[in-house]
Amino acid sequence: MGESVAEATITSWLKEVGDTIEMDEAVLEIATDKVDSEVPSEVDGVLVEKLFNVDDVVQVGQIIAVIETDGDTPIADVTPNLEVISQDEETPVTAIQHVAETISVAKETVAPIVSNGDRFYSPLVKNIAKQEGIGQNELDAVPGTGKEGRVTKNDILSYIENKGAKSYAKVEAPQPTTKVEISQSNGVAKSIPQSPVVSSGEDEIIEMTRMGKLVAKHMVDSVQTSAHVQSFIEADVTKIWNWRNKVKSDFEKREGEKLTFTPIFMEAVAKSLRDFPMMNISVQGDSIVKKKNINLGMAAALPDGNLIVPVIKSADQLNLVGMTKQVNDLAERARNNKLKPDDIQDGTYTVTNVGTFGSIMGTPIINQPQVGILALGAIRKVPAVIETSEGDFIGIRYKMFMSHSYDHRVVNGALGGQFVKQVKDYLEAWDSNREI
Repeated sequence: MGESVAEATITSWLKEVGDTIEMDEAVLEIATDKVDSEVPSEVDGVLVEKLFNVDDVVQVGQIIAVIETDGDTPIADVTPNLEVISQDEETPVTAIQHVAETISVAKETVAPIVSNGDRFYSPLVKNIAKQEGIGQNELDAVPGTGKEGRVTKNDILSYIENKGAKSYAKVEAPQPTTKVEISQSNGVAKSIPQSPVVSSGEDEIIEMTRMGKLVAKHMVDSVQTSAHVQSFIEADVTKIWNWRNKVKSDFEKREGEKLTFTPIFMEAVAKSLRDFPMMNISVQGDSIVKKKNINLGMAAALPDGNLIVPVIKSADQLNLVGMTKQVNDLAERARNNKLKPDDIQDGTYTVTNVGTFGSIMGTPIINQPQVGILALGAIRKVPAVIETSEGDFIGIRYKMFMSHSYDHRVVNGALGGQFVKQVKDYLEAWDSNREI
């Protein structure tokens, strides 16, 4: 994983105990914050033990599974070798017995999923089908959206979800649950009764997605951590609007990239962070960490409604062409769920474009451990007073509001206001004759 990644959540096991694994074959899927990744095996062998379950959070460096690497050892001969593992005090004997029982079950003959002349199934799809008890005939009937009608991971997961929804005839009244919390002062666990969710027969209960849960927790943690305060300012972006309309066609023909407003705004933010380095910081206990690099996060909405923040590294070192390529590449890979863990790490400041959805302004929540986030509102054509040497007059201008949320623990109102004013000044001083 990336250097700053400390833990990951196991989202699914692609292999079961007793399965044969080839080198570089995916064994499980994990998630760090918002990016999914597959963990491949480094060896050929047989999976003999899984040390964590789905939804468990694993620290980087922990052992997550045991693979028997002797390729000549049949599954029946694996169990005796577990006696060696049981000598480790951290591995309970009951877990070893459970492994032995699981291996015994795995030996039973199960009709495997096979690709035929019309349908090809990837190892991942086969494993999901096996885990869900989907047979060959049922899988053959699943509609495929992949190349040549192949069944993709999303296809089979969607099929399983819809299948479950159809078979769920009624919503049962949930039972009261108990939440266990551990006191930070004395480490004593205490039980807190949780009220059940009450629903009428007409209501629909939708469980939050894994990413939705992570985003919700991240937002609550941020509000509890930082003293949020906002500054608002309006910028006249008429020069930028007209300049972009003039050059965007030639730019796309020459660079093969669409020129949107986002890279232009990101360039202004990166320059402003260079002018005000105390906005490019994080808080660590009672200390302030002043970041060497300016790494801009850009909040991007996903098709499922969730949010992800890919990061443009060393943004102040990029010209507008380089910034445009970075913005377009990260946005495209975010939409297609192809971001890597490093793509969302090490951000030092975040920009979110709420104007994409028609909002003229917003009050964004700080992306921890950063201390500031800038929301860009919708660009509007409005009447405005224009000052000239010959007097003032009313004209049509393109304007937008910018909302700056910052951590009042370490950023005072003067710095927060000066920073967003600097972004405005860079945008309004745009050179209408600029060449790229």
